[in-house]
Amino acid sequence: MNRKLLPIKLDSYQPLREVVCETLREAISAGVLKPGERLMEIQLAEELGVSRTPVREAIRKLELEGFVVMVPRRGTYVADFSIRDINEVFEVRSALEILAAGLAAERITEEELEQMERLLVQMGEQIEHGDIDTIVDIDSQFHDILYRASRNDRLVGIINNLREQLTRLRAVSMQHPGRLKIMIEEHSRLVEAIAQRDSKEAQKLATEHLENAEQTLLQEMNDRRQQADK
Repeated sequence: MNRKLLPIKLDSYQPLREVVCETLREAISAGVLKPGERLMEIQLAEELGVSRTPVREAIRKLELEGFVVMVPRRGTYVADFSIRDINEVFEVRSALEILAAGLAAERITEEELEQMERLLVQMGEQIEHGDIDTIVDIDSQFHDILYRASRNDRLVGIINNLREQLTRLRAVSMQHPGRLKIMIEEHSRLVEAIAQRDSKEAQKLATEHLENAEQTLLQEMNDRRQQADK
């Protein structure tokens, strides 16, 4: 068990199980709890300063979200995305996000454009600090606006079903050297195309962004596996 988890502050308005779940989810997304690592309820409870009950409840929820897997008679482990998992997620994400980009170029409001531009500025500021958690959150907000600007509620609903998996994959991809600066450049060009109401260019740039994100993710995961084998 990686001893980097900090005790939870018990002053949150959220139920304790939700706070524990969010803490563990963030630890998995950030790589503090690594793919294949066994999760022991007693140790997690001690590290987080809580009882085993909220930890057990959080783990059950994380299993439903795909963050952990429970193996009969062996225990609970941090889930490791396979190449097939990644390909499937990106196939769905690409189809929906490319569609969303094209529709957003036709339907986005000026207020939404301004929000996306502000988020790009915030993202750039956080890149200088290297705060991955905050960058992932800002990036998620950026994409949420893009989806909403499509004015297609069914599209938004379908892609929201992938939210937790996308968040985790983003966190891994962004940790690859040089990815953050390239990502913000890709986002900037996409916003420019949407602002110009150029649907075809927006779709083209969204395609390039997603292809680069997937390749970077696969490279980062390969690098981690090679490092672990040393």
